[in-house]
Amino acid sequence: MTETHQPRHWTARPETPADIAAVHAVNVAAFETRAEADLVDALREDPAAWLPGLSFVADAADGSVAAHALLTRCRVGDAPALALAPVATTPGHQRRGAGQAVVRAALDAARLRGESLVLVLGHREYYPRFGFVPASRYGIRPGFEVPDEAMMALVLDGSVTVPRGMIQYPAAFGV
Repeated sequence: MTETHQPRHWTARPETPADIAAVHAVNVAAFETRAEADLVDALREDPAAWLPGLSFVADAADGSVAAHALLTRCRVGDAPALALAPVATTPGHQRRGAGQAVVRAALDAARLRGESLVLVLGHREYYPRFGFVPASRYGIRPGFEVPDEAMMALVLDGSVTVPRGMIQYPAAFGV
């Protein structure tokens, strides 16, 4: 079996200051525009949104950053929640598990911090594998039009009452 066909085990870790440029580059490479890369940079500068330890990367075999996932503070009504955005994988590492590794690591870190709710606007085929369901099931909605199945929620702590209401994103999201 050749190297390209063997499954790759990815190890995700929290971003360090040395990773900032690489995280920006991953987001530029993964998306059609620089908007997501610029969003990460803006969120990093927002002390109300940025939560140290909730930006994760996965390293490729050569030591370069292959994937990135970010959780930042948002609110549902008056209750704190987390927004998962963006999630990015360099094109050469997509569909190989790097993105899943950083998402799982970020969600695990959020659980350990005692967070109870994560929201994501994303692909309905991808995020349910992590336990996300349509946010509307909980009475949670964004302040803009999106398909119901694309706005998803993941309850991390079932012992906490899930808030209902409108999602309030950090200003950097522009919504």
